Amino acid sequence: MSSFDLMDYAPIGVMFLIAIGFAASQLLVTQLIGPRKRTATKLMPYECGKDPVGSARDRFSIKFYTVAVIFLIFDIEVLFIIPFAVAFKALLASEQATAIQYGTIAFIEIMIFLSTLVVGIVYVWKKGTFDWGEQARAEARAEAKEMSRQRRKSVALEEQKIAA
Repeated sequence: MSSFDLMDYAPIGVMFLIAIGFAASQLLVTQLIGPRKRTATKLMPYECGKDPVGSARDRFSIKFYTVAVIFLIFDIEVLFIIPFAVAFKALLASEQATAIQYGTIAFIEIMIFLSTLVVGIVYVWKKGTFDWGEQARAEARAEAKEMSRQRRKSVALEEQKIAA
């Protein structure tokens, strides 16, 4: 049994010190040389690409959520395919050493997974999730104009409260 030596953990400590130093230096540099002009837009909270204007009960376009779900599907796909790609060569080698078809079974499973993913993408494509045509652009423009009008109205109310 080996003895405990604290110096074995020195590289990990150095790594943490460098990471903390880098984070602190980035915060310090942005505070020292960054612009300081504070506007109403910059001070407004940012929430997932939508301006937080109006009630929390307002309806959002379903495309916003379906695109987010599709992003998660692709993200999960990558999380499953990377370990498969790393282990596939070893599975093929073990297939030659034993009579069990590990590599073939793994390949069939990943192809089933990918075909399920492709079917899902074709489905949402046919439903029009990726269609950002004229109608979608017109809806986005109308929504942006409405949000801009509401923002101007809320800023005017804030200015009236401050002036009073």
